[in-house]
Amino acid sequence: MTTPHDHSANPLHGITLERILTELVEEVGWERMSRRVRIACFTSDPSISSSLKFLRRTPWAREKVEAMYLSHKRRRGA
Repeated sequence: MTTPHDHSANPLHGITLERILTELVEEVGWERMSRRVRIACFTSDPSISSSLKFLRRTPWAREKVEAMYLSHKRRRGA
């Protein structure tokens, strides 16, 4: 029998990648996001859909976007 994982220490637990992107786009914008994480899906005809596809298969980029989200939330006091 396995024990359930304790996700309480993970600040991203329960937050979808789509929600992360949507909030960042609304609050920061594609241009500022592209300066922080240099990926084409943020600069060339950016969309939530294309970004989700890329980030789901590119762990290093997803980690950078998640870090940007957490940093943004900390600065806003949320």
